[in-house]
Amino acid sequence: MIINALRGMYVCVPRNMVQAVGMYNTLLKSNDPALMIECLNGYRLKERLPSNLIEYTVPLGVPEIIKAGNDITVVSYGSTLRLVQEASEILDKMKIDCEIIDVQTLLPFDINHMILGSLKKTNRILFIDEDVPGGAAAYMFNKVMEEQGGYRWLDVSPRTLTGKDHRASYGSDGDYFSKPNVEDIIRVANEIMAE
Repeated sequence: MIINALRGMYVCVPRNMVQAVGMYNTLLKSNDPALMIECLNGYRLKERLPSNLIEYTVPLGVPEIIKAGNDITVVSYGSTLRLVQEASEILDKMKIDCEIIDVQTLLPFDINHMILGSLKKTNRILFIDEDVPGGAAAYMFNKVMEEQGGYRWLDVSPRTLTGKDHRASYGSDGDYFSKPNVEDIIRVANEIMAE
């Protein structure tokens, strides 16, 4: 709802706390308002601390390719990115080479059309987030497929994988059954490759 209710503000969705610091540092150099959506699972990660943490910045509106691949483009952000990376390791053993892209910010979104460039290479795309159906994954889908013309490069139907359409459960079991999990990601990626 936030991305559809707010305009003229940045919406940052870091995957970990080092990325969050980089985004905070970028925002402190500007006068623009922003929301930082810090993922709770990011606090539980052990991360390598950059030696230049105070100067470290992350450009807004520029996705990051976390893992290069040739078979399928997987687009996500925040805490689901860790699940995507875990699923990608298993998919690699199944001979499915995923390109993983972290969008980093929802507003602005992919100003250089980097995701479209990846789609031109793989011709398959999966958008994943923990929001409800029709939420942020649908927003990303709309931006890439319609606004950037990504539909021209598809060999198979593009897909979204989101949180379930029910009242959210809590705790690690609740996360597993309410949000995308590794098994869901592997299943959908296999379905896309088999189409």
